[in-house]
Amino acid sequence: MAAVTVTDGMIDIRFTGWERIWVGRERFVLPLSAVRHAAGVDNPLRLAWGARRGYVVSGFAKVGVWGIYGGPRQLVAARRGEPGLHLVLDRAAAGGEFDEVVLSTPAAPGLAEAIGRSMAAGT
Repeated sequence: MAAVTVTDGMIDIRFTGWERIWVGRERFVLPLSAVRHAAGVDNPLRLAWGARRGYVVSGFAKVGVWGIYGGPRQLVAARRGEPGLHLVLDRAAAGGEFDEVVLSTPAAPGLAEAIGRSMAAGT
């Protein structure tokens, strides 16, 4: 499961070994200023849709990049039964690759609140 930390105006997402294979990277770092909306979600699997380059076990896990041919480009590492973090990004400010990030993490509700507070404070 990806590890997410929020420090010094940045969000640092580090992927586990098997997730790295499907997302094509060890980590994704973006400035808090690139986040347009942050929310905790109960079922992050439902948020990933469209054509993909990734791993799917129907109803259990989705890991990779969704929205390959259209729609929002999503970086996804989500599992059933775990709370999720959904970030809607300003694609240009986030590095130009992704419109959204969808992750499973037990800390999702707290992370969404912390990111929301940081966005409101302008940091």
